[in-house]
Amino acid sequence: MARAARVMPAKRNLELLMLLFGFGLYAFALSQVQLATILILRPDGWFFWSLPVVAAVAFHLVLRFKASDADPILLPIGFLLNCLGIVMIYRLDLVKPLTAVDNSIGSRQVIWTVVAIVIAAAVVFLVRTHLSLRKYIYTAMAVGIVLLLLPSMPIIGKTVSGATLWVSIGPLSFQPGELAKIALCVFFAGYLTARREALSVVGRKLYGIRIPPAREVGPIVFIWLGSLAVLVLQRDLGTSLLYFGLFLVLIYVATGRFFYVFIGLVMFIAGALVASRLMSYVGGRLGGWLDPLSDANYNAIGGSYQIVQSMFGLAHGGLFGTGLGGGLPNIVPLAESDFIVSAIGEELGLVGLFALLILYLVLVSRALRIANLHSDDFSKLLAIGLGFVIALQLFIVIGGVLRVVPLTGLTTPLLTAGGSSLLANWIIIGLLLRLSDTMPKAGTVSE
Repeated sequence: MARAARVMPAKRNLELLMLLFGFGLYAFALSQVQLATILILRPDGWFFWSLPVVAAVAFHLVLRFKASDADPILLPIGFLLNCLGIVMIYRLDLVKPLTAVDNSIGSRQVIWTVVAIVIAAAVVFLVRTHLSLRKYIYTAMAVGIVLLLLPSMPIIGKTVSGATLWVSIGPLSFQPGELAKIALCVFFAGYLTARREALSVVGRKLYGIRIPPAREVGPIVFIWLGSLAVLVLQRDLGTSLLYFGLFLVLIYVATGRFFYVFIGLVMFIAGALVASRLMSYVGGRLGGWLDPLSDANYNAIGGSYQIVQSMFGLAHGGLFGTGLGGGLPNIVPLAESDFIVSAIGEELGLVGLFALLILYLVLVSRALRIANLHSDDFSKLLAIGLGFVIALQLFIVIGGVLRVVPLTGLTTPLLTAGGSSLLANWIIIGLLLRLSDTMPKAGTVSE
């Protein structure tokens, strides 16, 4: 008998159409940056454009043959956000003087983009079902803890701008904490799935509130102590908040009990207040948040010069921005990393920032949609955890730039210069694509 022809879902065609639009938008942005800053179109624009495009097409082909029912929105949005970051980093490179220490951050970002997309495609190819990850939840816990502790190890640990977040092995430097958040997502999802009943229904009632046994509160205390250890040993407020916030959200989703969130917030706020009194690093961040103009000298150690310049840049951009290449984001220190959002806000304006936030909103909403359509607890918690990591990290970063919360130094997902962050966030997209491909099909009835 003749073999039946394979019917490709329309999702992949929709994905390809959106990718083609993204390819054109990326080419236009690169051309605009070159014409606005150096007044000519340089051949290196092809290098910046072609490599990410080829990688995205290869990822699309992998999805066509290995995950044909995967969400069609995730890859185009990830590509657009990643390439917007490349455009802004390249724009900052173009205006650096020839004597600058590093004029090739944009080139490295392109290489890391290709590597990250290829690894995300490998995740989709190799992980046939995300449910297999449930067998390795304690392995994921061990991997996450080791990755968190690596920067504190002698010799390989590296301190940058007062925070010990980096591991340096020969010429290679990376942030293991970026990968740790994925491992901890897997562990939290598996652990809370197994302990959901005990955490939600067991315990004595006190004034109408069911208080869980001490052994069930133990994990919250352990994660709280681990978050404080990150804050104390690595001087990293943002990562500490990210891990603890991730655990609180997942335990609330797993149990439906606000008690855990309330206790967790009280514990974290208490720890942060004590740290602000005992650690000058945390106190300086709080002071710069409350009154940035009081210590805005360029040479001030731990001052708020970056925040102030960022505020002026955003005000300069106004509603519609100065246009790509028309602003002065290069006068903000570390504009390609910590303050890339302010650089984008200056040149694309408030409208451009809203468009950026909408892209992230759609990305997170697709993760929540994937969680909602799965019937088992592990899949729900894993999808919510992966989506929430991006959402909370984005809130902490943009909130710091806009002075909604103290500045923490976390990376902006998919935008910021750096291979570790790109790799971690593309792996998250790969896992979400695998999760979406295994969602129950419409019309099916679970047995």
